[in-house]
Amino acid sequence: MIQIEKRSGMIVPFDKQRIISAINKAFIEVDGELYEDDTARDIADEIFRYAEYCANIISVEEVQNQVEEYLMRSERKDVARAYIRYRYKREIMRETSKTYEEVLKLVELNNQELKDENSNKNAVVASTQRDYMAGEVSKDLTNRYLLPEAVIQAHIAGEIHFHDADYFAQHIHNCCLVNLEDMLQNGTVINKTLIEKPHSFSTACTIATQIMAVVASGQYGGQSISLSHLAPFVDISREKIKEQVLNEYIEFTGHEPRNEADYDEYMYIVESRLKNEIKDGVQTMQYQINTLNTSNGQTPFVTVFMYLGETEGQTQKDLALIIEEVLKQRIEGVKNEKGVWITPAFPKLIYTLEECNMEPDSEYFYLTELAAKCTAKRLVPDYISAKVMKELKGDIYTCMGCRSFLTPDRFTANGVGNIAKAGNYVEGEHKYYGRFNQGVVTINLVDVACSVSSEEEFWKLLEERLDLCHIALQCRHKRLKGTVSDISPIHWQYGALARLEKGETIDKLLYGGYSTLSLGYAGLWECVYKVTGKKLTEPEGKEFGLQVMKALNAACAKWKAAEDIDYSLYGTPIESTTYKFAQCLQNKFGKIPGVTDKGYITNSYHVHVTEPIDAFNKIALEAEFQALSPGGAISYVEVPNMQDNIPAVLEVMKFIYDNIIYAELNTKSDYCQECGYDGEIKVVKDEDTDRLVWECPNCGNRNQDKMNVARRTCGYIGSNFWNQGRTEEIAERVLHL
Repeated sequence: MIQIEKRSGMIVPFDKQRIISAINKAFIEVDGELYEDDTARDIADEIFRYAEYCANIISVEEVQNQVEEYLMRSERKDVARAYIRYRYKREIMRETSKTYEEVLKLVELNNQELKDENSNKNAVVASTQRDYMAGEVSKDLTNRYLLPEAVIQAHIAGEIHFHDADYFAQHIHNCCLVNLEDMLQNGTVINKTLIEKPHSFSTACTIATQIMAVVASGQYGGQSISLSHLAPFVDISREKIKEQVLNEYIEFTGHEPRNEADYDEYMYIVESRLKNEIKDGVQTMQYQINTLNTSNGQTPFVTVFMYLGETEGQTQKDLALIIEEVLKQRIEGVKNEKGVWITPAFPKLIYTLEECNMEPDSEYFYLTELAAKCTAKRLVPDYISAKVMKELKGDIYTCMGCRSFLTPDRFTANGVGNIAKAGNYVEGEHKYYGRFNQGVVTINLVDVACSVSSEEEFWKLLEERLDLCHIALQCRHKRLKGTVSDISPIHWQYGALARLEKGETIDKLLYGGYSTLSLGYAGLWECVYKVTGKKLTEPEGKEFGLQVMKALNAACAKWKAAEDIDYSLYGTPIESTTYKFAQCLQNKFGKIPGVTDKGYITNSYHVHVTEPIDAFNKIALEAEFQALSPGGAISYVEVPNMQDNIPAVLEVMKFIYDNIIYAELNTKSDYCQECGYDGEIKVVKDEDTDRLVWECPNCGNRNQDKMNVARRTCGYIGSNFWNQGRTEEIAERVLHL
């Protein structure tokens, strides 16, 4: 019996009449009515005979291809074109139905994959659902109209990943370094309301959080701010408080301070009140960031940079006061719905290790000790080595969001000048704040390795996949080109990134190194093992891994030279994509031991989470690969509870300072709302569903709504749980200390 395989995979009997009916509809569209004609029946008979020849089963797509072919060979090419149009309309209807189905599954909470897509989004709440619904429409438009077929197919197959397709329909960018200094010192506009320079530190903190919320709503990636931009407002508050206290002093004593003892008492009161204002201002930032919801249904993805070297003199001392308060408040945490202090996900903190805070006798070593205590209890801050970054990049500046770094400033040296029209531009000084990333496309290195049978074939296929990534990255660039500043006034007109005129395009900011495009990569560990049979921790594996990294960098350099766009290699912080890639690999290649046998693949260049290696050897090894990831990467070491062993934390921090640009320590910070247990909540397998679930080892609670779990998964902390692949990866992590 002749059978048809439908698009769903269902097998049904061959029905000539359905073919005849579809062809006749094309005749009616052209002729207005159906005349006596045997064409439709003849074609149906031909396809029936073709199906018999093809072993009695044929797909519906092949049937339609045959119809097109026969019609095009006939004299009625006009009917053939009508049939093709009909087929295209049907395809559009099917794709639209799929989109509607996905939206409805989301609203009814039946899409588990989407619910676990982002560990910092709660897919149950309406604001997140609204963002996801818009995202489904954006992905539909992206797949149908905005991307080349080759890019779409490679993305679906897991050969590459076109990031953030749920926002690609809009002309918005990825992540940025907010020029907070310009906005605070020279004013900004929020929702058509002029915000002038604040007259106190506390007001500056309030305005800063408002800026963060609006910035987050006009882009889809993370943002970073520097505390050094808030530091000048401490002295403004100091002067105000001095005047207030002096008036009170005179009113109380009848005279001004008359001697050193009087003045010391007076200044003690001033500094005490100032510290209270700093405390209130920092608390405002912490609580507003963690209670705000942006238009994409999540807390603003904010990174706070703490670098004393950005300031000097009194401003540096005031910056130290702010850093101290930020660390103290993060150690304390925030209260959950039960009133218990827990670890918040944001803001992410980055502490710069530098000459003035690294030695016990250095001026600001007390801040480094405080940072170590904070890391041991709350997972943050992460650490940037000023020494190593200066050696490798020539400048010291923060990364954006989870780990992406701008390329070093080259446009200033080229005499481009103040193309962003920033209010705080200084001729000849390097510029980082106000710059941004255009977007990311990631290559799956494991798929390249599994698709070939020799090292020679590997290099050839790698080049082909990189060419495809280049096309996809160009799509990102072209999507932004021509964007007018009106699309997000806070970014392009009022100082966050630029102060362009209304109606002016952002085009000049897309070239010359002002912004970056990121070529991401994932799965170097598995790639190396598949091609060489050696681990990245072995000499032969390490050498091959470094060759791969150099090849990726060479591709970026070639594209950059040809187009004057700063393509940069980026160790992608894949979260849900690690699971997607793993599933695609297993579907294509099966479970290859040590390569595709997990529900996840390894992020960027990292040593595999199951590999036994000590913290110092891991950092030293990964430092060589991080140096070849100029577009951003982060290394980590997994540690036990270190709250009673701060000297050991400081030893790791010292090693980071001497060896690697950017690294962090991972610990655990959990709380069970059922029984009050605050130790590590474990991952176990549920026997009924065969799924990994989180369970309190004290009381057996498995209700995720009644526990707080914080884990760093992609360079940032997640707190809304993860998909099965990432959960498996978390469960399998070994300790490095």
